[in-house]
Amino acid sequence: MEVDDIAPVFHLGEMLYTADEAPNTYRTWDVYEVVGLFHSDTEFCLVAEVEEQLKGFLLGTTIIKSHSAWKYGYLIWLGVHPDVQRHGVADKLFQKFKDLMIERGIRMLLADTSAENLGALHFFRKQGFGHPHKHIYLTMNLDSEIQRIRRRSADHPSSRPEKKNGHRPTDQPIPQENTEYSD
Repeated sequence: MEVDDIAPVFHLGEMLYTADEAPNTYRTWDVYEVVGLFHSDTEFCLVAEVEEQLKGFLLGTTIIKSHSAWKYGYLIWLGVHPDVQRHGVADKLFQKFKDLMIERGIRMLLADTSAENLGALHFFRKQGFGHPHKHIYLTMNLDSEIQRIRRRSADHPSSRPEKKNGHRPTDQPIPQENTEYSD
């Protein structure tokens, strides 16, 4: 992956990780994921091009635990454009990633996906992954709590938003104060 690939990778991810199709990944996919991984683990950020068009990507990293001889490879993101899915693009990206991990002395690869993502589960099993473990993903929507706090603040105009780092939150009105200035 090169720096010019960051935007196309991000946009392909936006197309693939939608709220309807992949709600968990949709919530965490953003441009900072791509930029951050490209900055920290450039060698494990891979792209696939078909006829000079970016059609797939794999973003990974390594995990080194202190007091352990084991090093882990973590496949964080894998995406392939729908036009070329089931044409071996993901296989080639994964094989390159696996080869890089072996060269670095990585002893175990990790990947995660939704239990409902049967296509991904099939792909990972085909690549040799085994022993899937159930993982529960919980969410908490804070919107009603935010609305309650805002209503309470509106009911008590004397309450002033807390200053942080010398500034009031930008979504809160600034209370008017009577201040006289003198020379």
